[in-house]
Amino acid sequence: MYTIPFHTIDWSTLPATRHAGETGFALWHTREYGDLRVRLVEYSPGYRADHWCERGHILFCLAGELDTELADGSTVRLNPGMSYQVSDGLSRHRSTTTTGAKLFIVDGGFLRASATTPESPLDPTA
Repeated sequence: MYTIPFHTIDWSTLPATRHAGETGFALWHTREYGDLRVRLVEYSPGYRADHWCERGHILFCLAGELDTELADGSTVRLNPGMSYQVSDGLSRHRSTTTTGAKLFIVDGGFLRASATTPESPLDPTA
């Protein structure tokens, strides 16, 4: 486990790394703490990921519109204020956006699926 002392991040001061998509590009502003990774990610209009991802994420849409295509052929659209959560290896997915999107994404070892971890209920009141 990694201990994170209290501190703030001014995301505008972190350098961005550019990642080409199948179309468009993504700009990642990233901080890592051991195997925990937090990112502010901006997708250009017309972005389409160049790969299917199986990594777990907690992803929160800050601006724009994000379509997440799942391996079963379904698509989920996120608008500002919406999120999705998934553990490692539980859903192949890839992102696309026609308008562009700004996202806050958290991933790391805590999202590894475990045979000893019970499934979380989908109903948050359960």
